[in-house]
Amino acid sequence: MMRGKLLAISFISLALFISLMPLFSGCSAPKPLAEKSAAILNLSDLTGPLGGINVPGAMGGDDYVKDINERGGVDGIKINHIVVDTRYDTARAVSAYKRYRNEPKLLMVLAISTSVAKALAPFFENDKLVAVISAAGEFQAKPGRIFMWSVAYQNVFAAGLGWMVKDWKEKGKPGMPVVGYISWDNPYGIEFLLGGKEYASKIGATLLSPELFPTGAIKHDVYLMRLAQSGANYIWVGGIDPTPSNVIRDAHALGLTKTIQMISDFYGPHETIGIKLHPEAVEGTILVSHSYMGDEVRANPRSKLWTKYQGRPLEEMDDSYVAASGWIMDPFLEALKRASKEVGYEKLGGEAMFKAYKSLTGWIPENPTSPFPCAYSETSRQNYDHIFIYKVVNSKVVRLTPEPIKVPDAVSLHKW
Repeated sequence: MMRGKLLAISFISLALFISLMPLFSGCSAPKPLAEKSAAILNLSDLTGPLGGINVPGAMGGDDYVKDINERGGVDGIKINHIVVDTRYDTARAVSAYKRYRNEPKLLMVLAISTSVAKALAPFFENDKLVAVISAAGEFQAKPGRIFMWSVAYQNVFAAGLGWMVKDWKEKGKPGMPVVGYISWDNPYGIEFLLGGKEYASKIGATLLSPELFPTGAIKHDVYLMRLAQSGANYIWVGGIDPTPSNVIRDAHALGLTKTIQMISDFYGPHETIGIKLHPEAVEGTILVSHSYMGDEVRANPRSKLWTKYQGRPLEEMDDSYVAASGWIMDPFLEALKRASKEVGYEKLGGEAMFKAYKSLTGWIPENPTSPFPCAYSETSRQNYDHIFIYKVVNSKVVRLTPEPIKVPDAVSLHKW
């Protein structure tokens, strides 16, 4: 039975990968320029550990750009979306960046990896380019040309800690909760704790020593048992789905989910990925999300692009197909509009885009995938500073909080 489920997910992933092949199979030569065009370099991970969410995310971004271009572009400027599969490998990403850094009118680089962002940061500064990355808080603490597509990881974790304390007290438990943390043993996995650890101490929650495992780990029993034996009441599960769902699968098999609440972020269990694979195990998991999820995503008018360009049933669409277009493409398109209006097409470049990105404070796009005002500013590099709380209920991701929750500032607590 399990083997059948794994094969089903594998076939789905393969179908998504094949449908995305045109995005990166032609990367050996730049696309012909339209009369007016602007380029995005997407240093993606389509065949590595981020593929479960990154593949549909890249597809959604590309289809969104196709739709924009078919409608004339942004004030007549067409978007050249260049996607390179870096396989979550920093060396490949640096090599790809060096290859495409001189692409005509390259106005933004999308780096799908914390380690890649940190490796390329000096290049972005030197080349005067805007970059958009996941959510490494270091770039919030030291604001430069790198912008995050979501809430800083430390601040998301702090919001999760706040929910745990609130949940603990509402259940009438004495004292404060004991919190476990399990994630990948790489810069991404550690990033949540750089400020998150200090925030736990600040509010009085006990944060156990983190359990970090290789990205390719198949089983997680040893790490989970150490957290359980140390008295964890809640466990924050990192990684990108299906990794979080696989960790929770192992926790469920060990009987830990009966007494320990599992909690993750937007990268945690998704309905079309981990929840489909392990519905019983991930039931009841809490998700701290900077974006709409589940049915709220499918209700977004942008979901029509899935059936238009992919020709597949809406039920097969992952949240990130729609959501990522809002976090990444919307700010780029608005910044492009503002920059071109400010300096004109001929002078359009990295400096004009940098200024435009910083001007997006308070802006909300049409049909937003995250309904929160943009938090970019002269001093802020996180896209949002609010989150929602969701829960897996009957294999659906259901929102628990009717109103947005402002995240704490955990980034500033760390000594960078």
